Amino acid sequence: MARSPQTRLSQPLFQEPTFGEHGPSHDPTAFSVEHPSDSAIYTQIGDLAKRNVVAIPPSRQAPNEMFSLASAYGKLGPQVIAEINKAKSISFHAFGDSGASNARKYFNELRVADQVTLDSASSHGQRQPAAFLYHLGDVVYNFGEAQYYYDQFYEPFRNYPAPIFAIPGNHDSFIVPGTAPAAVPLTTFQRNFCSPTTVITPEAASLHRTAMTQPGVYFTLDAPFVRIIGLFSNALEDPGVISNLSKQWPTVSNVQIDFLRAQLNRIKQEKYAGAVIIAMHHPPFSYSPRPTKSGGAGGNHGCSTEMWAEIDTICHEVGVYPHAVLSGHAHNYQRYTRLMAFDKFKEIGVPFIVCGDGGHNVNPLVMPRKGAPAQEPNANSEVTYLEGPKPVAKVHKLILAKYDDHNYGYLRIDVDKQYLKIGFHQVGVRSLAQSRFDMVTVRLADRHLVAN
Repeated sequence: MARSPQTRLSQPLFQEPTFGEHGPSHDPTAFSVEHPSDSAIYTQIGDLAKRNVVAIPPSRQAPNEMFSLASAYGKLGPQVIAEINKAKSISFHAFGDSGASNARKYFNELRVADQVTLDSASSHGQRQPAAFLYHLGDVVYNFGEAQYYYDQFYEPFRNYPAPIFAIPGNHDSFIVPGTAPAAVPLTTFQRNFCSPTTVITPEAASLHRTAMTQPGVYFTLDAPFVRIIGLFSNALEDPGVISNLSKQWPTVSNVQIDFLRAQLNRIKQEKYAGAVIIAMHHPPFSYSPRPTKSGGAGGNHGCSTEMWAEIDTICHEVGVYPHAVLSGHAHNYQRYTRLMAFDKFKEIGVPFIVCGDGGHNVNPLVMPRKGAPAQEPNANSEVTYLEGPKPVAKVHKLILAKYDDHNYGYLRIDVDKQYLKIGFHQVGVRSLAQSRFDMVTVRLADRHLVAN
């Protein structure tokens, strides 16, 4: 029987990181610590989640430095990297919003965690076992409390055999009034994901997964064939906030702007030929019907267009654009294709993918409004109106290529020297067995999307 996280252990130091358990561990069916209801906490905080941002903790690295996958593996790092390079490709997972905040939701989180664990070791043809999992935020609900890390993170992912990187979501960072300074959510997040040393934290209790040693809540992960630039989009329900360029958020510094510019400049100076991915919790695009038409309202979370405009501006300034953009927050799967001119390219296709159905909840894409029934869009609908009135980029079209608002799931991403392939795998009520629902392939050299 696993030890309750209320039984605080010391933080033992390890020479090498430990990921999954060394042998079978029990399959949880209940929480170790009783969780309060969502409604009680939201009643307490009122509208604070719509206006209270948090300061961005400093990184341990300079803006132009990167955190290597090899360093996350410790002494095994050179061997892992050699195996990936020998295979000439890398595979990894990504999703967000996995934390189950009550017993009713727990089963869904466990199903996703168990399925992604099974998938982590699978290889088909030339595809390799997953090298890591990249969590897109909202690891722990309701608001990142230390006592819930065991139930919502360590226990569900007890057997995942690889590193789990993460950027914080709003539920990992919002500070509930009355929270003690030592219990601030980002402090707990950093203890478990941004540790300067390889330790087992009190939150892990009797399990053996050591804390991750990523340098901060924003960082660039450098792995063979791919770089992932992860940004912290702060603590609001909506929108995402990465800076105070608008002068609206004095608590927030502009450190991530300097970081992003430095990372893109490094890519340009090095003439980096691999895949470049930008990740954040809040989605730049999340569907809602055209405002002038009836047919219901958008889902639980909308677009963060101002946040993306700041990112877009730096991409255009430097002359480097990501091959894909990943986010969570909206509790469903959405894949957008942004067709746009950039630099020497007359048109590139950039996938913007929302994968926020990692176990917490699945929400409809469209909600009824004032008696108007919810009318969901067709796949491949043009939704360029979501760009807002003045997009930074020269956008030809924004297309909602595909979506799933009924099933839980995760992304399996494969990258080699030529292609970036992002597949969405369903794990849900209507999909009793794991299945790939969607796939998009980007040809790295000319930025074109390739038919699958």
